[in-house]
Amino acid sequence: MSVWATAFAAVVAFMGIGLVDPILPSIAQGLNATPSQVSLLFTSYFLVTAVAMLITGWVSSRIGGKRTLLVGLVLVVVFAALAGTSTSVAELVGFRAGWGLGNALFVATALAVIVGAASGGAESAIILYEAALGLGISLGPLVGALLGDWNWRAPFFGTATLMAAGFVLIVTMLRATPRPAQKTRLSAPIRALAHGGLSTTAFTALFYNFAFFTVLAFTPFILGMTAYGIGAVFFGWGVCVALSSVFAAPPLQRRIGSVNVLHLALALLAVCQIGIALSGHAGVIVFTILSGIPIGLNNTVFTESAMEVSDAPRPVASAGYNFVRWMGGALAPFIATKLGEEIGIAVPYVVGALCCVIGMAILYTRRHHLRALSRVDADHKVHDAETVPAT
Repeated sequence: MSVWATAFAAVVAFMGIGLVDPILPSIAQGLNATPSQVSLLFTSYFLVTAVAMLITGWVSSRIGGKRTLLVGLVLVVVFAALAGTSTSVAELVGFRAGWGLGNALFVATALAVIVGAASGGAESAIILYEAALGLGISLGPLVGALLGDWNWRAPFFGTATLMAAGFVLIVTMLRATPRPAQKTRLSAPIRALAHGGLSTTAFTALFYNFAFFTVLAFTPFILGMTAYGIGAVFFGWGVCVALSSVFAAPPLQRRIGSVNVLHLALALLAVCQIGIALSGHAGVIVFTILSGIPIGLNNTVFTESAMEVSDAPRPVASAGYNFVRWMGGALAPFIATKLGEEIGIAVPYVVGALCCVIGMAILYTRRHHLRALSRVDADHKVHDAETVPAT
């Protein structure tokens, strides 16, 4: 029950990522803002999330995982509600930054709590976490469209209400988690990145996230659809993310290995980006939805790789990895939208595809740092063989 309570709250937390997608044009119209100004909603959110990742382990090792989750939830509730009261883009961007701080405290700790509390092992726990991510990302645009059609402020109040429900669940259903025997130093996540495997995974994920959030942040402006239309497109996209992360990533890892799955997923994402850049309206919709498949593969494999590739404690490795990779999510929305405004709507996706190619190049040139993942893949195969009943 502790795991499911945390997973529910994680679904709601991840809803906040895609929640604003269907209402981006409405926000721009309601606050007399340009697309690049509105894109700062993503930039402030993920920039603060990235930096705050460096303190999550320091905080949770001193006050415990449950209290850290609750502090994060309270911050999200407060700043999501305040976002709904905004009268300018600057206010909304500022409140999203506070939301990002709460999200960092919650999300980083939720993964560690789920891994620690789940009975099926780390791999199953990570898949559950990614399922929560995929479900939250898919439901976010749907909720944003349904509430945003009434008023663009409503999705923010709706998120605050759902996160308050998550707070109650965590308080009542999650047993207090023991504090680590050793307190985490503030410098631990940065020190962990000195490991070649973790730094390779993190910086590859940075370029991947740039491509990811180019699709998420800029595409609503070129779809030319109502909030319901944008919400439906990104709901389909999110379903692809969820299904591929849970049902496609694990068997592919066992069959061809984690690194090869990353190469495959990055290549497919690059193809989808070029498809969006070169297509008409119908093609943009199709390739946007299909891009959820490689994104789901990447999310699961990158997360598991970051947790397993080094000997750093999982919360520390996760914090260092997320610090680097969320920088991609912070940079992409503003840069992509600005490129689309100033040069042409195809340019952001060409840059996104190039980022995927750069990520593949990093994986290839630094492949010797990722040998530990081959051992993890081999362990998974042995585990599967042992759990298959004899005939």
